[in-house]
Amino acid sequence: MAEVQPDPRDEGHTEGFPKQEQEQPGLTTEMEGVQPDHGEETYEGSGKLEGMKSLITGGDSGIGRAVAIAFAREGADVAIIYQPEEQQDAEETKRWVEQAGRTCLLLPGDLREEQYCTESVERTVQELGGLDVVVLNAAFQDVHESIDKLETAKMDRTFKTNLYGHMWITRAAAPHLKPGASILTTTSIQASNPSPQLLDYAMTKAALVAFTQGLAQEMAEKGVRVNSVAPGPIWTPLIPGTSWPDKLPEFGQDVPLERAGQPAELAGAYVFLASRDATYITGAVIPVTGGKPF
Repeated sequence: MAEVQPDPRDEGHTEGFPKQEQEQPGLTTEMEGVQPDHGEETYEGSGKLEGMKSLITGGDSGIGRAVAIAFAREGADVAIIYQPEEQQDAEETKRWVEQAGRTCLLLPGDLREEQYCTESVERTVQELGGLDVVVLNAAFQDVHESIDKLETAKMDRTFKTNLYGHMWITRAAAPHLKPGASILTTTSIQASNPSPQLLDYAMTKAALVAFTQGLAQEMAEKGVRVNSVAPGPIWTPLIPGTSWPDKLPEFGQDVPLERAGQPAELAGAYVFLASRDATYITGAVIPVTGGKPF
């Protein structure tokens, strides 16, 4: 008898979240009420990434942690980039990766620093013995009241974290990527349905779509695929780290499935795009938005 699939409206956490606020970068350990599900108890691997070496920016928590756990259970070693303030979260990710029998390299630093980005790639190649999958996932976002109140310092942090850092990582990684390797970006529903109070963040996510599609054409000549995942509202530390505590009780309720997603619900998309199952897919964006049109 065929297994009955669960109702997607009833998966994960189906209600809103308690009001809370953190300083950026948000930490999993400080999230109140509902803890994110990264697939710790549910993701089952099947060897789809056996022997691969991966680098994940923002791999300490949220979507990045879910991807790290899934990659490890699929047979990949993992290096994760994160900010020094996120060390405790990074150690927890490392624990789950090592529990899966894989190596986890911790690379604390700031994506806004060019030298750090370059050195992180070089350390990954040296210590893991190569590089097969680059996941450009880390991001900064915060709200502003109106365009005339948008501070230059905040714009710089958003653009340098979400774009410059990932350009530097990609530039350093490209010479090491062999045919069959892949680069995966994390864009957002904000790229096609921008919120006015997240204008600078939405701009960077739209830019990543163009980056993905353009780079896919260039890297095809090397046999390297480039694709993207576009999350909708996902419960990660980035959310309480954004200055909108009053919105949390309704967070994610406006999508057709009427709930926010969990990081674990995105991991399979990254695994698919990095695996042999997706050998004819490049320059694509997979929306994981709870039904909100991308």
